[in-house]
Amino acid sequence: MAKRTSKRFARCMESAPKGKVSLAEAVKAVKSFDAAKFDMTVDLVMHLGIDPRQADQAMRGSVSLPHGIGKTRKVIAFCEGEQATAAKAAGAIEADGEELVKKIQGGWMDFDVAIATPAMMKVVSKLGRVLGPTGKMPSPKSGTVTQEVADAVKEFAAGKVEYRNDDAGNLHIPVGKVSFEDEKLIENIDTFVNFVKKNKPASSKGHYIKKVSISGTMTPGVEVEVA
Repeated sequence: MAKRTSKRFARCMESAPKGKVSLAEAVKAVKSFDAAKFDMTVDLVMHLGIDPRQADQAMRGSVSLPHGIGKTRKVIAFCEGEQATAAKAAGAIEADGEELVKKIQGGWMDFDVAIATPAMMKVVSKLGRVLGPTGKMPSPKSGTVTQEVADAVKEFAAGKVEYRNDDAGNLHIPVGKVSFEDEKLIENIDTFVNFVKKNKPASSKGHYIKKVSISGTMTPGVEVEVA
């Protein structure tokens, strides 16, 4: 990854808070950075005291934030018949079975989230090597394999976010835009942090939430004090 050495980023670094600050202060700091001329996404990173090698400590799922993330996501659905019709009515840009699988096998990947019915997973499994590395493979754990396809399409198109820990035990999700009101960003972040707290793996020992920080697309991270 290229080093961020722009003058804008350097100015942000100079004005960034040193050490941990309250969530409200962190949000104000990120929004004050003069780092870009576009509406940056605000990202939340949580470093957890989990062992990613242990299946029972893996953190993966999806969660709806109270104010969305400021972006409409492109959703496709692997289903057929009436469910495909309902999925398209709910906002899916594509909804089909074998034909949609073939389209993706041909190189088409212009979507953010893939939903599938349990019955379609035998067909969708052919795409494991294509969708797996990009994080787009439907999974029951993330709520993207479901019989209620239309409802899932609506939720994910509106900004329901998937989360999955990386190999270092970090969770990284978008929580809104810099243009959001402070209160909305704070509520989105609080919602996810509290969700993670409540879903601590039973086998995880020691300090669970080690570090929390937020940043804009092109800003330094600001560490947040978490009770």
